[in-house]
Amino acid sequence: MLPIPDEYHLYLKFEKALSNNTIEAYESDLLKLSGYLADAHIPLESAGKEHLRDFIIEISSLGIHPRSQARILSSIKSFYHFLIYKNHIADDPTELLESPRIGLRLPEVLSIEEIDKIVNAIDLSKNEGQRNKAMIEVLYGSGLRVSELIGLQLSKLYIEEGYMLVEGKGSKQRLVPMSTQSVKQIELWKTDRNLLTIKKGHEDILFLNRRGSKLTRAMIFTIVKELALLAGIRKNVSPHTFRHSFATHLLENGANLRAIQQLLGHESITTTELYTHIDVHFLRTTVMECHPLYRRKQLEMEAMDKAEK
Repeated sequence: MLPIPDEYHLYLKFEKALSNNTIEAYESDLLKLSGYLADAHIPLESAGKEHLRDFIIEISSLGIHPRSQARILSSIKSFYHFLIYKNHIADDPTELLESPRIGLRLPEVLSIEEIDKIVNAIDLSKNEGQRNKAMIEVLYGSGLRVSELIGLQLSKLYIEEGYMLVEGKGSKQRLVPMSTQSVKQIELWKTDRNLLTIKKGHEDILFLNRRGSKLTRAMIFTIVKELALLAGIRKNVSPHTFRHSFATHLLENGANLRAIQQLLGHESITTTELYTHIDVHFLRTTVMECHPLYRRKQLEMEAMDKAEK
């Protein structure tokens, strides 16, 4: 019989089909709890409500951000739900535990002008220039996650139809449209890509480094950060910023929320609804600029300013 931590690992990997990064995060959070309980010689499967409540109070007292506390609690709940599912325990000790209150954190969004600045900051005279331009166009043009961008395969690009088959979280696949600009930049990059010596096992990967291997998440983050800096953009820009911008710009221009959910590969519409909060500012600006009552007030104020001068 497998030890419970090993059994849990297999459960997350094969039954829940979570990514390696998510599994590592869950197990890392569980190690924090395990270390805390070990001081009192309490096995994980024997912990009660009072032990878990004390642990949450402990991490809160350490000054850990409420959002991180909520993530840790989510990992713990997942583990005890697994123990019930596998009949290792009868009662759920996390049932009455409450998540810390966290404010809604709206993701950073780039304007179209800012995205143009980032694209224009790319030096196409460099070997990686065309690759980087194609990556930015795909990130913004199709709203991909960084992991999806890294794993894009040549065999899953349907250039004529303007679609690509993307593998998202939990190995779930979805068809995502490609913009005409994305198609153009990918085709240009493929010309440069053909000049590389491609390592075995990476022949079907679209975006490669100069050594012919798949790019890493860290490398994509570095590329995006450097381009934003070169473009003079002071916002906290990451690959995910382009995904947020993709969704927000679609919503601003009238796209259906369900359609955005499918494009982003969100399992729940609740995740997509975050973008409706971003759109409130856009809606307010639209009313201010276009509604006749606001326009009349603005004109009156402009007339008063001119009279004073």
